[in-house]
Amino acid sequence: MRRWLFPIAILGLLSGCASNSVLINGPENQPTVTLAPPVAVVQLSEKAEKTKNTEIIQSKDIWDRLRSGFDIPDPEMDLVDKHIRLLQANPESVNRLLERSSSYLFYIMEEVEARDLPSELALLPFVESAFNPKAVSPAKAAGMWQFMPATGKSFNLKQNMFLDERGDIIKSTRAALEYLQRLHYQFDDWPLALAAYNWGEGSVSRAIQKNQNANLTTNYFSLSMPKETRNYVPKLLAYKKIIEDPEKYGFKLPTVPNHPYFVEVPVVQDIDLDKAIELSDMAKDQFIALNPSFTKPVILKEFNQSILLPYGKAEIFKDNLKNNQKPLASWTAVKVHKTDTVEKIAQQIQVTPADIRLVNNIPNGMKIRSGSSLLIPKKIEHLGDVDADIAQNGLLILEKDFIPVPVKMNCRDKKCIATPSKLPNYSGNSSKGLQKANISESSNGKSASPNKNEKKQSKSLKKSNNQDKSVKNPSTKKELDSKK
Repeated sequence: MRRWLFPIAILGLLSGCASNSVLINGPENQPTVTLAPPVAVVQLSEKAEKTKNTEIIQSKDIWDRLRSGFDIPDPEMDLVDKHIRLLQANPESVNRLLERSSSYLFYIMEEVEARDLPSELALLPFVESAFNPKAVSPAKAAGMWQFMPATGKSFNLKQNMFLDERGDIIKSTRAALEYLQRLHYQFDDWPLALAAYNWGEGSVSRAIQKNQNANLTTNYFSLSMPKETRNYVPKLLAYKKIIEDPEKYGFKLPTVPNHPYFVEVPVVQDIDLDKAIELSDMAKDQFIALNPSFTKPVILKEFNQSILLPYGKAEIFKDNLKNNQKPLASWTAVKVHKTDTVEKIAQQIQVTPADIRLVNNIPNGMKIRSGSSLLIPKKIEHLGDVDADIAQNGLLILEKDFIPVPVKMNCRDKKCIATPSKLPNYSGNSSKGLQKANISESSNGKSASPNKNEKKQSKSLKKSNNQDKSVKNPSTKKELDSKK
């Protein structure tokens, strides 16, 4: 990734970012946006305070700074060597990973040092997500630090219809390091703390108890654990060794200056994601790499959100925002007060069904439940920003749109059986497909196929019909009835 700022230029930007405000949309009495100071301004521990200033001056780049903080002992393990060999066999992938990490490492190191933690922890996203803040695992862990939904909520990472803070670079990093601190306090051992981060603290505690009961040692290398967790720490240490001595293992680390890469820009008015990208003059993938937590095409002001921009792009964003005369947001949200189809709701709020389905990820054949919130294109009657209650508590609840199956009644001898008749041809679907879909389900979710009693009745009717056909005169039929 291109580097276009040097320390002298950064000092000028720091002072400029801290003091400049610009108008939204230009007219008077509009809210202002202020560029925040660097996100790396944090409270440091006493030890970190003594070393931080000298490290930033003495370290040529972020890799030197990382090496100076390595503090987890290196065990002699075949697994570490195995993972080094695997990385050596895929140099192009490793180089892409190292390049991708360059946007985040300075900020992560600031947070690591603020807590007086070993700098190996800054390398954990290599193992967790390949430094991909949009990564989602099959188990639904998300973000650069791979928080599960419940764990993310326990660390106050918001997850709603508008954003998922497990992907937020700043908030997820702080939450992950807080979690790792807590685990280290619990186990008093970094390999065990890392195992608990991957496997769960309860699982590690039970494995320790099992070894204690058997009078066995209880360190990371002695516990029985899943293959993934067994390889977890060795993978991390493999990256550490490569960064310690890249030439030894055949790698060349990218140049990553030892200064902040991005700055926070507070969001004080709803703004379209595409509009923010346009004003910042960035490629979409580069913008998303710094702002992966937004899940809808609009960024809301209600969460006290900030967008992250490289320093030079923050200045461009400020200038473009000052000169912007067009609306910032073309999307808003409404609450649905009656369960209904997408088509009927779209008609009521005068938008197309396709607009509602696409932006809200609503599949065909689903109704929108009462109380749901919908993102819709901003119309004349919906000019304001998204309501605070919807922003904080909005959710979308869907239910299956049941289409009744037309039936005809077949009655014989005062006994009637309902059988499906031919369905009409609905738009967008063949009648055959809809018939198949709806015959299998009734309105209460149970099978609409005949039950055992109905089958018996049907067989009885067929038998009776056959008997009727064999009887040629009423007197014979009466005789048969009397014999029954």
